[in-house]
Amino acid sequence: MAEEVRPEKCVVAVDGPSGSGKSTVSRRLAAAIDGVYLDTGAMYRAVTWAVLQAGADLADPETIAKIVLETELSIGTDPLAPSFAANGVPVDGPIRGPEVTGAVSAVAAVPAVRRHLVALQQAIIAGEPRIVVEGRDIASVVAPDADLKVYLTASAAARAARRSAEDATDVAATSADLARRDKLDSSRAADPLRQASDAISVDTTGMGIDEVVAYLLKLLNSRVSQ
Repeated sequence: MAEEVRPEKCVVAVDGPSGSGKSTVSRRLAAAIDGVYLDTGAMYRAVTWAVLQAGADLADPETIAKIVLETELSIGTDPLAPSFAANGVPVDGPIRGPEVTGAVSAVAAVPAVRRHLVALQQAIIAGEPRIVVEGRDIASVVAPDADLKVYLTASAAARAARRSAEDATDVAATSADLARRDKLDSSRAADPLRQASDAISVDTTGMGIDEVVAYLLKLLNSRVSQ
């Protein structure tokens, strides 16, 4: 692996669609630089869980926004053991279930929800010396001044296979769900999924985790040593 960097302060923004390797790579990179890790997608999933618990209509943006703004999030940023709780309830397991997965795009599309969570994310970033933040609009919206901006991608088949293995689900069903989420995320009015103009695109289809992390460390080294 590339020589580890431990800058005094740095922000790394990692964007990309589901199944591109963002979470695993971001956690490993954060640990390598002795930093913290923020999974913004899990934040949206946690508030989605709260919305579902409240029995809200997913077609009612005002009610969704009200529930989200009243939800107390507790976020653990240790890259070796990230954790989330909503209103005091640990939700690390439930937020990865099919119910939340099926509803999260609808909740994330509400502009008031995005504004609220982006503000929380920016507050967390500001309070940490070294942080790796992953999601779908980090480089363009959440941390536009990040020291390193990366857009991870992979073939549709590779993404479906990875996510299917993680969730122990059928590959065909996972592929269809990823396609559905890609369409929703890329067409939403508020902060659609897109690559920032100054982000470095990395296709992880034929790369192992160690290779990707080593490459990102090399990129970060070149940025912080300038």
